[in-house]
Amino acid sequence: MGCCDADHAAPVPEGLTSANLSPPDLNRRTVLGGVAAIAGLLSSATPGNAQQKELKKLKLAFCSQILCIVPYEVARAHGHWKNQGLDVELIYTRGGNAAMQALVGGAVDYAATALDVAVNAYAKGAEIRRFATTGRLPLFALVTATGKAKEISDVKDLAGKTVAVSALGQADHSLLLFLLNRAGIDKNKVEVATLGVNILEALRQGQVDAGFVQEPALTILAESGARTLFNAMDIEDAKKYLGGPYEFMGVTVRANEIDKRREEMRQLAKGLDDALKAIPGMKPEDVVSSIPKELLAGANVAVFNEVIARHRKSLYPEQVTIDLDSSRRVVDTLKIGGILKPDADVTGLHDTTIVKG
Repeated sequence: MGCCDADHAAPVPEGLTSANLSPPDLNRRTVLGGVAAIAGLLSSATPGNAQQKELKKLKLAFCSQILCIVPYEVARAHGHWKNQGLDVELIYTRGGNAAMQALVGGAVDYAATALDVAVNAYAKGAEIRRFATTGRLPLFALVTATGKAKEISDVKDLAGKTVAVSALGQADHSLLLFLLNRAGIDKNKVEVATLGVNILEALRQGQVDAGFVQEPALTILAESGARTLFNAMDIEDAKKYLGGPYEFMGVTVRANEIDKRREEMRQLAKGLDDALKAIPGMKPEDVVSSIPKELLAGANVAVFNEVIARHRKSLYPEQVTIDLDSSRRVVDTLKIGGILKPDADVTGLHDTTIVKG
């Protein structure tokens, strides 16, 4: 289970029609029945022109976590997939597990999820292969409650304290167990509170001592005086606590379709690779403008611009080539946290023949 599951997904508006959606290079959105998901469709400037008809249409299921979305929406909105001859429809589901289920069930061509979602699905027998990466760090930070910043200055200080996570078994919970193990703290000496999406308010009000949050909650809490104990979105913290980059978002396909989709997979990956290379040189506001405005409804866009400027170099890799060492760190963390069985063998999950560094 990953950070992109329902407890972490950005709210997806209900009842959207083509009449009220108009992000860059976009003229149609649909809502997935039962999961209230947004589907984005790449379109050309001139309806029905010959070039658009020649584009190959694909469906890619995705969770609704905004920071994960960035490379995909940049690839769509700025024509990187179109340049590869692809018309990619982004299907926004309520969580990474839902995206993976859509792939395994044959409803979509590809799924983009956190690696832990793919690892768990593969370990349970799903015939899938992961072939490209778009994120090298998880989207969590472990912070103290505002009033506990002086009392808790290190992970070791969490013994005897209450720490909030979204849900047992999800990525933030496994990271907590890993950090406690690393610090030599008996996990039974820390009370874990599962609060879903209410962690920000619980930390503000001092109902828990510490907790895992994402952006913009991290920025809000930091400004109110909370202490950051571990920021997985910072590459230096990732090196210190996790040993280096920690494979996160990436694209998965059904294993039995690789041979017939091989060229298409290369084109899909190349579009994402071009987007990743473009993001560091883009103005933060241009990156944010690539995201459909409906996904930013109610958000402080100025703060989100700051978040992109602050984290993009750490969060997004320079290319889509899978880092196997980074992937092994995720598997080790899941095993140490008890989320994955110690003898689980997931070495066959990755296909590194599609994209080569």
